[in-house]
Amino acid sequence: MLKRTRQESFSDKLYKFRGVILVVSVPLLLTSFVLLFMPRSSSDDGIISMEAGNRRASSNDPRSSPSPHGSKSYAAIFDAGSSGSRVHVYCFDENLNLVPIGKELELFVQKKPGLSSYAHNPHLAADSLQSLLDQAESVVPQELRHKTPVRVGATAGLRALEGDTSDRVLQAVRDFLEDKSSLKSKPDWVTVLDGTQEGAFQWVTINYLLGNLGKKYSNTVGVVDLGGGSVQMAYAISQKDAAKAPQILKGEGTYVKELFLKGTKYYLYVHSYLHYGLLAARAEILKAVEGSGNPCILNGYHGLYKYGGTAYEAFTSPSGSNLGNCREAAIKALKANESTCTHMKCTFGGVWNGGGGDGQKNLFVASFFFDRASEAGFVDPNLPVAKVRPVDFKDAAKRACETSLEDAKSTYPHVEEENLPYLCMDLVYQFTLLVDGFALDPWQEITLVKKVKYGNALVEAAWPLGSAIEVASSST
Repeated sequence: MLKRTRQESFSDKLYKFRGVILVVSVPLLLTSFVLLFMPRSSSDDGIISMEAGNRRASSNDPRSSPSPHGSKSYAAIFDAGSSGSRVHVYCFDENLNLVPIGKELELFVQKKPGLSSYAHNPHLAADSLQSLLDQAESVVPQELRHKTPVRVGATAGLRALEGDTSDRVLQAVRDFLEDKSSLKSKPDWVTVLDGTQEGAFQWVTINYLLGNLGKKYSNTVGVVDLGGGSVQMAYAISQKDAAKAPQILKGEGTYVKELFLKGTKYYLYVHSYLHYGLLAARAEILKAVEGSGNPCILNGYHGLYKYGGTAYEAFTSPSGSNLGNCREAAIKALKANESTCTHMKCTFGGVWNGGGGDGQKNLFVASFFFDRASEAGFVDPNLPVAKVRPVDFKDAAKRACETSLEDAKSTYPHVEEENLPYLCMDLVYQFTLLVDGFALDPWQEITLVKKVKYGNALVEAAWPLGSAIEVASSST
């Protein structure tokens, strides 16, 4: 006789396998919850986070198939530097690849002087950006202008102004953008960049253009960016070295920024040296020499050098301009022999140097380094990059220091007249900064960079691209 078996109901089966169901479902529910509320990207104090997620396309392949018009996004970034104002406009596809604006991969326009030159007339400072704004708006499709962010990042020129002067200039710029711009502006998008932000943005810019983001830190390059008022060094270090980082002396903050880029976490050593940009260093070197004349000024010049609202008398010493004596003045200005850092390796002024390592082995040196090298004749100004050694600046300085102002006019035709008396000083300082300041071997190969090849195009190696990547990734 067959025994009848009881047919289990659906609820009985659920009860019977309740343990298995619980084990499987709880992690799934938690994962779904995290994915639902996890932000696409984040930004904190200028630290960039690019979500890897669906951005599978290579960041260095602008030749991928064109995106539909609606998937493009634009960003306009003003670089308000001490020597002038510049605007960069970039266009990104949905994978944060750069795509062309017309025939170029960016709009780049500049003008002089910088905002700090209008310190006593903030409204005039703001109005000086009008022509740059007009050109920026002209390349953004009209239907996208209202959601295209416009940022203004002021650098060392405004950082050096006294009192509330920089605040009044920035507020005038905010009001100007609110009244005159069709682009999307926010009050906190007009600011004086912290020097470490500037350095971090520059590091992101160059490594993005080289296609290094997403690779391990040892495959990235380090950056030295010499501006007018400050100089920044930035390079990726190991997590172990990051844990050893001291606190910054005489101030708050840290030497290490954490960045999450293309699915990879980086520990970025970055430091900004205010008063040690090329134009600011001239003032420091003039102050460093007591008595009559300065050995860094070309023979035949006698005038005033104005920086940061102060005028310094500038004329050559009785014995004329001289490489050796100028080196002594530059070392004194750098305070390279007065380090207060005794427990670890330092650069000048008692600043921790980050410990070195693989992230610093390939060094890209930008801005005034490239400009002076090309003007002095040992770098082709028509090339975007050049391999040089610090000693090349010393050799060029020797030639410049032995040249009178009158002869220099024909010997160095590409140097602007206002910079010519300081050519010996500038080249000596750049060599001293690299060797005595940053402790580079004089014969170490470094890369001078003005533009970086990206696909088949060239893009300016400047910090605004890093800022544009941040604002674009946080708004997509």
